[in-house]
Amino acid sequence: MAKDSSFDVVSEVDMQEVDNAFQQANKELTQRYDLKGSGASITLSKADGTLTVSAPSDFVGNQVIDVLNGKLAKRGVDLKAVSWDAPVAATGSSVRVSGHVVQGIDQDTAKRIAKDIRDQKLKVKTTVEADKLRVTSASRDALQQVIAFLRDQDYGQPLQYVNYR
Repeated sequence: MAKDSSFDVVSEVDMQEVDNAFQQANKELTQRYDLKGSGASITLSKADGTLTVSAPSDFVGNQVIDVLNGKLAKRGVDLKAVSWDAPVAATGSSVRVSGHVVQGIDQDTAKRIAKDIRDQKLKVKTTVEADKLRVTSASRDALQQVIAFLRDQDYGQPLQYVNYR
């Protein structure tokens, strides 16, 4: 019997690229004429994977988020990897918006992906392992079909396919 082939479905973001985009956006905040001196700021917590935008108004906050999203896109970070919360009123008339960098696939999403793969009636086996999903099959063609199927789907976060063997 031939050895089974497999690959892992993961959702990982290079935090160094997020940090680089954060640094570029922070620099643009100090130099851009409409944002200079507005009191808007961005903070990044690498440990938590949290971006926090503080701005004097909701409009300025959205402008800062647009600048940051542009920098993230240029650095190759998928914008689905950052989930933004609703703006929260802070002191005075200022607002604060938190964004969380999604790392790993949560259990519910992994189960939904596994169910969608099973519904394709391909001869593959899926197992959920912590924050990733392993897909195994004797046929490499079936694995390629699974990857093509998953690329067409939207699960609200970017998916990568690693450890293909």
